[in-house]
Amino acid sequence: MARFIFPLQNILTVKEKLEEQAKNEFSQANMRLREAEDEEQRLRDREQAAEETLRQTLNESLDVMEIKKCEDAVEILKVYVKEQHLVVIKCAREVEIARDKLNEAMKERKTFEKLREHAFEDFVKEQNLQEQKEVDELVSYRHGRT
Repeated sequence: MARFIFPLQNILTVKEKLEEQAKNEFSQANMRLREAEDEEQRLRDREQAAEETLRQTLNESLDVMEIKKCEDAVEILKVYVKEQHLVVIKCAREVEIARDKLNEAMKERKTFEKLREHAFEDFVKEQNLQEQKEVDELVSYRHGRT
């Protein structure tokens, strides 16, 4: 039996590699998003702790410098949280872009795999026809000799 050779195998191999690269990029973007979200949560926790410290300071003492220091800490942490939230939004956009690239790469790979499947089916049909033709010739030859 003849060996099946897909004429577009090189392109399919490239598409598979591109898909793998897109998967890696998506994974890295997802990881950056999770890290940014974790950092945002840590900052929010620090902000809440600073607010609690401010409340305690207001209730316990009348040290104006200490109160001012706590208020400044809360305000600074609020700014950090807002900045980190912007980073999270940026990372989320990057994840969406990476997801779109991955989806496109998967579609392209699947297209070439379908082409390979159809080419293989055609190859099998052609081989079956060739075998049938050989069997018919053999039967005709044997029948003609008798």
